[in-house]
Amino acid sequence: MKGDPVLPRVLAVDPGRDKCGLAVVDPERGVLARGIVPTVSLESAVREWIQEQRPHRLVMGAGTSHREARQCLERMGLPVDVVCESHTTERARVRYFEEHPPRSWRRLIPLGLQVPPLPVDDYAAVLIAEDYLESLTAAEVGARDDR
Repeated sequence: MKGDPVLPRVLAVDPGRDKCGLAVVDPERGVLARGIVPTVSLESAVREWIQEQRPHRLVMGAGTSHREARQCLERMGLPVDVVCESHTTERARVRYFEEHPPRSWRRLIPLGLQVPPLPVDDYAAVLIAEDYLESLTAAEVGARDDR
């Protein structure tokens, strides 16, 4: 629709004490990149991802170690939004198993009883980005409905 805002490409961070999940999500193209970096390497990793992926905005979860991570991200020169990240870890596990369904005898065990073999902080970052973009879309739809 003419006049619809263009949603920004975002780099999302799921901050943690020891490691951080990163994801770049484009509203048109979906997940462009995701990964996990040690917290001590967050600043250099984000700088590199900004150069490679060209996000318009940084979004981070308000969970563990978010204050320290925010100080780091605010030095990047992009707007930083802190958002609620409730239940992203549980949802990240579900997303992991959707993309990597258990095989062999593991498929007989209910997914709720299984733990992914790898950390899912990057999937949590994807969910933080997707939730953020969805909130922008919902806010814009609401604003149009109020006219």
